[in-house]
Amino acid sequence: MLLVKLAVKSLLNRKASALLTLFTIAISVMLLMSIERVRVDAKSSFSNTISGTDLIVGARTGDIQLLLSSVFRIGHANNGVSWKSYQYITEQRGVKWAIPISLGDSHKGLAVLGTNKDYFEHYRFAKKQQLSFSQGHAFNHLFEVVLGAEVANTLGYQLGDEVVIAHGMGNTSFHNHDDNPFKVVGILKPTGTPVDKTLHIPLAAIDVIHGSHSHQHEPALTATDDHDHDHDHDHHDDVDLVGTPKQITAFLLGFDSPLYTLQVRRNINQYKDEALLAIMPGVTLRELWEMLSIVEKILLLFSIVVVLISLLGMLTSLLSSLNQRRRELAILRSVGARPWHIFTLISVESLLITGLGCVVGTALFYALMLLGADYLQSHAGISLNIALLSSYELMLLAAIMVAGFIVGLIPATRAYFYSLADGMSIKI
Repeated sequence: MLLVKLAVKSLLNRKASALLTLFTIAISVMLLMSIERVRVDAKSSFSNTISGTDLIVGARTGDIQLLLSSVFRIGHANNGVSWKSYQYITEQRGVKWAIPISLGDSHKGLAVLGTNKDYFEHYRFAKKQQLSFSQGHAFNHLFEVVLGAEVANTLGYQLGDEVVIAHGMGNTSFHNHDDNPFKVVGILKPTGTPVDKTLHIPLAAIDVIHGSHSHQHEPALTATDDHDHDHDHDHHDDVDLVGTPKQITAFLLGFDSPLYTLQVRRNINQYKDEALLAIMPGVTLRELWEMLSIVEKILLLFSIVVVLISLLGMLTSLLSSLNQRRRELAILRSVGARPWHIFTLISVESLLITGLGCVVGTALFYALMLLGADYLQSHAGISLNIALLSSYELMLLAAIMVAGFIVGLIPATRAYFYSLADGMSIKI
């Protein structure tokens, strides 16, 4: 305990350099913990871009290709799913809900998704969070559109604005459907998922704007109707908003029990009337993440390098202070301190600096997580888990302490030999 008190007083005597070293270690610990927590939670959030969905069904293609096209709006589906097959599969035993998805149109480079109102009720993201509205409500009439948060923010749309849909995905639009503008009736809260960059319209409207639905010439269903007719629309339920399209891009399924998931998936993959593919989104997301594991490794390597640099900074500080402290060490030797006392003193100093650096760094880490949680959720789709340190994170802190102790052995060993060479060593 006496050596610990001496180490504390010695550090206080050199508080400027000690605080600078401690702060450097604290920053590196904060970066390591933050990068590791974001890495783990990014993987979890990536896997939970869509959650609560048991199966995604589409035309037979690659698992990842179906996932990218239906969930991330990346790429195009080669074929669609016939409406007859959709109805047959959704009527199977155990199916709790189904969400049809029709893609292929766009607005200023952003994806337009045709679906039904079950989408807003059953679609989940992150840790099974439900979609919610920052303004307005879900579509109730044919020519109404619900915007993702980023669509509204980027393009400056508000409730009541009119939106013209174009045929064709991405920035390649072949034809604008100017004769059927859509009225903005809802804006979703940010999710950090592709939902934010998507415009949602009734499934039946897809066929109407392409001129293949019987409601095409029904003015009572357009978004430009007078409010006097609103009560006339109330009897239109979700069936009217779905219609009977020839085919859809894909559909999502939820089941009453996980036991039905594997059974129905096998039946769909063996479906004879049409070449279909059913994937489990969680499994496919993990496969996709494994393809991107190089990014994960780079982040981990970067954080380790930062910690090593900070520990080398502590080593440099302790070594550079030894020459200035030879007088202090000589006084300690003159009052009876042995070389191993000097060795222990320097080792304790390095442990104190490392330990305090870990404590301060952990505090900074939690402060950073609390400040950045909302931003990462809304802009990057990363749902941070602000909880107690995991066993792995505690192991990282322990490894930093051990590394700090090992680094401290170098100046401690040098001080030990200084003590042996000062002419005050007791020869036995």
